[in-house]
Amino acid sequence: MNKTTTTRYDVAEHLRTPEEMAAYLEACLEEADGDAAFIAKALGDIARAKGMAQVARDAGLSRESLYKALSGERSPDFDTILKVVGALGLKLHAEAPHGRPRSSISRPSSRTAKRRAA
Repeated sequence: MNKTTTTRYDVAEHLRTPEEMAAYLEACLEEADGDAAFIAKALGDIARAKGMAQVARDAGLSRESLYKALSGERSPDFDTILKVVGALGLKLHAEAPHGRPRSSISRPSSRTAKRRAA
């Protein structure tokens, strides 16, 4: 019987164009279900495809801190996410869900707002 050998799949090897990178990030955003570390890992995959050292320079971060932030083991600060997205040449956008009624946004009462300000 012949042995089957396998290699570890690395999505970064398959993200060649900005369009593929954007489609991958969009798919991950849809699947994340609020998991910020999952999104960070997806950005890390894209950064590795583009070249981590160059992305770190473009984002104004050290390569080591970028690896840590995008490891998927923690949720990086949103300003780090924005820097990385910009360095990757991507844009984030928001879209209202189709076919669902709009939910109302609850606003804090004036009492709650005064407590927060104090």
